[in-house]
Amino acid sequence: MDGQPVVDLGEFGDAFRTDPHPYYARLRERGPVHRVRLGGADEGRTAWLVVGYEEARAALADPRLAKDTARIGSPLLDEEKIGKYLLVTDPPQHTRLRSLVTRAFTMRRVERLRPRIQRITDELLDEMLPRGRADLIEALAYPLPLTVICELLGVPDMDRAEFRRISTEVVAPTDADTEYDAIVALSEYLPELIEDKRRAGPTDDLLSDLIRTTAEDGDRLSPDELSGMAYLLLIAGHETTVNLIGNGVHALLTHPDQLAALRADMSLLDGAVEEMLRYEGPVETGTYRYAAEPLEIAGRVIEKGESVMIGLTAAGRDADRYADPDRFDIRRDARGHLAFGHGIHYCLGAPLARLEGRIAIGALLERAPGLALDGPTGEWLPGLLMRGMRSLPVRW
Repeated sequence: MDGQPVVDLGEFGDAFRTDPHPYYARLRERGPVHRVRLGGADEGRTAWLVVGYEEARAALADPRLAKDTARIGSPLLDEEKIGKYLLVTDPPQHTRLRSLVTRAFTMRRVERLRPRIQRITDELLDEMLPRGRADLIEALAYPLPLTVICELLGVPDMDRAEFRRISTEVVAPTDADTEYDAIVALSEYLPELIEDKRRAGPTDDLLSDLIRTTAEDGDRLSPDELSGMAYLLLIAGHETTVNLIGNGVHALLTHPDQLAALRADMSLLDGAVEEMLRYEGPVETGTYRYAAEPLEIAGRVIEKGESVMIGLTAAGRDADRYADPDRFDIRRDARGHLAFGHGIHYCLGAPLARLEGRIAIGALLERAPGLALDGPTGEWLPGLLMRGMRSLPVRW
């Protein structure tokens, strides 16, 4: 094991959760890769953390960094309870699963959702705007992507408050016990949902398509793989977009010059969304990777079986890649950011998240010309996976 001292992230306190960027910058000054000790639900666990852009991009595409825990003999809780899914598989299994889901989750299908996303956005704003003030997360950023992904998958109306609680505990667990309970609840719900779909017969939703999807050689998803795919699409299909919208609006409202520039020229919106993704992306670090063999990253020796976390948020603020990285600039060429990952695990839902973010933020700015912050934001989510706020009070 490398002789580099372990950085205890817990010693940074709550300030690290609220604004991790100065801490990542200080780590980058000492090097692009560090051994860290984690807190929260991963209390006491150590891992390697990659904070440099070039090193992160290379690591995301490095086949020696495995996602399949079977290669190190330590399956994850959600994998044990729900089944295999894209984020915990490597080729050739990952290639097979992704090809099957890609057959159903096409760009054409995403683009067909545009009018429906616009209608849902308009309905949420119709309800929100007469009140004069609201929590933007509760009123728009959360219900929009949740409604879209539930309709896309064909999930019947559920108790949205309960689902929000379960979903948040999965991606940003308060502690190990609440994470366990949330995953168990989903492991019981998803097989029932899939069986209901089978009995109901063919419909035009994505989950029904996944049940029916068959490759040319007759291959199709097994029941466990269907549960795993539904789990990934349902959770990842809305949690990232919640934070894209919330973080993006927060960035605009705390940079009034950029907000004014966007209002003056809404053709800048697409580029502004890319800058939001670079500046304060919805995913702080990628899910765990594991060294399938000994390797080096930036001269640091990583032994077989050790955990590696790739800092997507940290990479977005690397001055070697982006000049003046802590400046939020909607005219910046932010292309190449790693907010949705890179390589074979690049986010399958990135086109849908971008579409929802552009529609939601565009409609909000158009219909709420006096939009402003209405007090302090809620606390930032715990853990190192998601980067987002629990609440964002606004007025107009």
